Amino acid sequence: MPEASKGWLVLKYGGTSVSTRARWETIEAVVRSRMAEGFRPFVVCSALSGVSNALETLLADAIEGKHEPTLQKIQQQHRELGAAMGVDAAALLSEPFSELERMATGAHLIREVSPKLKARVMALGEIMSTLLGAAFFERRGLSVAWADARRMLRATDDASAHEARQYLSANCDFAPDAALEAALDATGKQVFLTQGFIASNGAGETVLLGRGGSDTSAAYFAAKLGAARLEIWTDVPGMFTANPRQAPSARLLQQLGYDEAQEIATTGAKVLHPRCIEPAHRYGIPLHIRSTEAPELQGTVISNDTPDFGAQVKAISARTGITLITMDAVGMWQQVGFLADVFAIFKRNGISVDLITTSETNVTVSLDPMANALDPETMAVLLRDLNGYCTAREVAPCAAVSLVGRRIRSILDELGPVFEVFNDQNVYMLSQAASDLNLTFVVDEEQAQRLVRSLHAQLFGERGADALFGPTWKELSAPPEAADAPERWWQRRRAPLLAFAAHASPAYVYDEATITEAARTLKGFTAVDRMFYSVKANPNPAVLRLLRGQGIGFECVSPGEIAHVQALFPEMDPGDILFTPNFAPRREYAEAYAAGVHVTLDNLYPLEAWPEAFAGRDLMVRVDPGRGRGHHKYVRTAGAQSKFGVSPGELPHLKEAAEAAGARIVGFHAHVGSGIKLAETWAETAMRLAELAEPFGTVRVIDVGGGLGVAERPGAPALDTAAVDQSLHAFKAAHPEVALWMEPGRFPVATAGVLLARVTQLKQKGEVRYVGVDTGMNSLIRPALYGAFHEIVNLTRLDAPGAITAEIVGPICETGDVLGHGRLLPETHEGDVLLIGTAGAYGRAMSSHYNLRPPAAEYLLRTDGTITEAV
Repeated sequence: MPEASKGWLVLKYGGTSVSTRARWETIEAVVRSRMAEGFRPFVVCSALSGVSNALETLLADAIEGKHEPTLQKIQQQHRELGAAMGVDAAALLSEPFSELERMATGAHLIREVSPKLKARVMALGEIMSTLLGAAFFERRGLSVAWADARRMLRATDDASAHEARQYLSANCDFAPDAALEAALDATGKQVFLTQGFIASNGAGETVLLGRGGSDTSAAYFAAKLGAARLEIWTDVPGMFTANPRQAPSARLLQQLGYDEAQEIATTGAKVLHPRCIEPAHRYGIPLHIRSTEAPELQGTVISNDTPDFGAQVKAISARTGITLITMDAVGMWQQVGFLADVFAIFKRNGISVDLITTSETNVTVSLDPMANALDPETMAVLLRDLNGYCTAREVAPCAAVSLVGRRIRSILDELGPVFEVFNDQNVYMLSQAASDLNLTFVVDEEQAQRLVRSLHAQLFGERGADALFGPTWKELSAPPEAADAPERWWQRRRAPLLAFAAHASPAYVYDEATITEAARTLKGFTAVDRMFYSVKANPNPAVLRLLRGQGIGFECVSPGEIAHVQALFPEMDPGDILFTPNFAPRREYAEAYAAGVHVTLDNLYPLEAWPEAFAGRDLMVRVDPGRGRGHHKYVRTAGAQSKFGVSPGELPHLKEAAEAAGARIVGFHAHVGSGIKLAETWAETAMRLAELAEPFGTVRVIDVGGGLGVAERPGAPALDTAAVDQSLHAFKAAHPEVALWMEPGRFPVATAGVLLARVTQLKQKGEVRYVGVDTGMNSLIRPALYGAFHEIVNLTRLDAPGAITAEIVGPICETGDVLGHGRLLPETHEGDVLLIGTAGAYGRAMSSHYNLRPPAAEYLLRTDGTITEAV
């Protein structure tokens, strides 16, 4: 091995990755890239796409003597690929073509396909694809050696296993193999190309590693060679929070531990075969999942070097084709050996059990088709044998829907809404893994896809990108520059923004026209009697003037905000200000009453401890409706884990305390969270508040809070504001006696603001690229604080294609100083201007001088195109 070598690198390519010349050119480019980095590539390939299925069809047809058309189809697929690659497939594959024909004829003559024969036939798919690939590499000038995997992988013989398992689902030894390394070194070649899926047994016969076994082969080779890394190349760029074909909003999982990846793969994710993880885990070999369709994406990295992201659900997966065996026996209670007896029957019939639940009189197990041949004959024998010990029956077809993550038991209280998804469903089994990595529901198979979509919307619908959760499948498959993405205001104003950033970076820029348009949308809510903009979202004077110009009042959370607003608008009626403090000292309530503004209480304590402060006063009360919404726990402002509001159970005490103090409860207020796009949310809140207010008899205002979501990503759906207004009208029709108030904070300003920052440095650290800019969490802390997503584009090269995936970081001395994780950018250079979108709310308002670095200054882009200081 060359002294400068970084060691072996195993690359596995699946069927779709080896079926066209373009894909083989991608493989060649990756191989050359890895060689340039100092690695020794060891490439493992599957059969061409569709060939394994065609080979199974060939065997089935051969029994009837109807195999010739399928045989011709298989041969033609390889000839056509060979022609495209500039390789003579007919000559190169003459021996496997002939062998395939002989074995098909033999199957016809004996009218039987044994597991041994099937293994020999199926292995030819990988043999043929790799012979083509090796010839292509050689033609392209690579120093390549074709290697027969059957000479390198030896199955661990298990005489007690069924013949089908011995030949079709074998396991192999994968201990480090110095002899294999020496044999490869002796060839003098730089690149090695071999097959996945196949191995040999002690007798030298061909065996298979089970469908999907090419991943496992690659992991075996990585372990035997002590590889520095294992790369699994497929048609998707990694593992996702759900099957992206079923849930386009599924997010890429950028980092996983081995055990989490094992659970996701085992519970239904088809991107990675579960058996391939254990060899990598045992020897600490990082496993990268990459896409041949988008080789520039970093994909999913599975390793020991994964941060602890805390207790949370990371993925939802589903396995279909599940069969349940339920066994009833009153006599099993406290009977010694009952389980041993029945599980011995499963073993005797070659059946592997997956999930198990037990009670005093019932044992139910699930059988996974990936691990078992569940043909009718096998199942009939199994049930016959079991019925000698109990009453056994089969329930099928079922699906296992799993929530996979870390420390799920510790967040069961947060998963309450998740269980509502299973209303009216037959849940046959509920299993919580002892490892605390998954919670699995077994349901009717026909419900699986709908349940996955519903669960994903509940758990990830409002989740943004961060170090764990990358872009959505929709974003990856439809890039931001897609024609159907609506144009953003900053695209139209690119030229003045770039000119301005040349001398004023970093800078917040707010678009006057966008703020005005959003304010008019809010004023168009005909069901809402009064709008109070939440000043904390953005207290910039220029922004507040624009909103006040549209007749919008202000919601303030501190005396400082009240003073700020009244200084800007000295003639404003104090009744246009709403004070909603939280755990405020006594003096703040006195100051608010002195200012003449509406006052809100969110706790019983002030009323009980300082009754004289509220004597003869009107009070709004913030009520916790019991369930929060939003993309992150820090923005869900209702529920037991939130510090806000009076719980419904405390309202009788509140009524008594108000009466004792001589205070009048005139309004109920609730705010359930931020970034909400479910149009009925505010009407539901209003109905709940009206119900809770009925015993008081004095409540004349219902304030439904804010949290109106905005489209943070290009192409993302916007909140249907007309639907919000319509649902509130339905409430008003039922409760004409109350006034309806709303407190939109983020909605009118979020998309109107951008943060401009110039690129200062570029860096690559292992597999990770960094793009450094001239400001960070001192200007925009939302990504670090609660995983908020902000679109990031290279404004300088806005029309250039994506070329790199990078972490966008600032100059602050904190690991969390990341503005965007895993962002796809064009080739980027020092001095380029990056634009961070949707930064008009909670940006500069939450900024700091941490590290004694000043945050970005604020500017207003006027309708005439000029940019002035926002004051």
